[in-house]
Amino acid sequence: MIDWQQALIGLPILFLSLTVHEFSHAWAANKLGDPTARMLGRMSLNPIVHLDLMGVVMMVASGFRFGWAKPVPVNPANFRNWRQGMLWVSLAGPISNIILATGAAVLFRLLPYVGMGEQDTALAYQMVYMMIFINCALAFFNMIPLPPLDGSKVLIALLPPQYENFAISLERYGPMVLLGVIFLGFILPISPIWTVIGPFVKTAVWLYTGYPLA
Repeated sequence: MIDWQQALIGLPILFLSLTVHEFSHAWAANKLGDPTARMLGRMSLNPIVHLDLMGVVMMVASGFRFGWAKPVPVNPANFRNWRQGMLWVSLAGPISNIILATGAAVLFRLLPYVGMGEQDTALAYQMVYMMIFINCALAFFNMIPLPPLDGSKVLIALLPPQYENFAISLERYGPMVLLGVIFLGFILPISPIWTVIGPFVKTAVWLYTGYPLA
């Protein structure tokens, strides 16, 4: 069942985090010589250009456990070194989420010194804590090495040329594997994806806030 109070707080944070994530891919690609995303209007902090309607519908339908934004188009042929270019463009999204989480953590630590009422302070803590959690979850989720996630492109960029056939197979079958694993998360007591990334997310949230993730 959806906790609508949590959703009203978390959804704008999620939209912001996804927007910064996709903008960072576009910005990195443009810096490294590929203007494709910029020319298509994707190098923007306007959430509307990045959000996918079906992805948003799935967010709501799944209780905000699953959804997506539009992937940023990248043409590796425009990079001087396509492997290095794809590596940094792919890392730019997760790195941006870590930066957002770090900024939110600074605010979290400063809140006790801000003169707000008890109720306002409690709400601010909830918002900032959620900002930290959502961005840590996005960063580690996107580093899973399955297409179309960023981790798969990082893996392909790091693989020696002799593994090109494996990379092609990964690009072909990876999305189906990912969808299958995500679907299992809805029917099993424990999500396989959370089993993998959960320990990393929990550790990061604890390091940032000093409080364990429930």
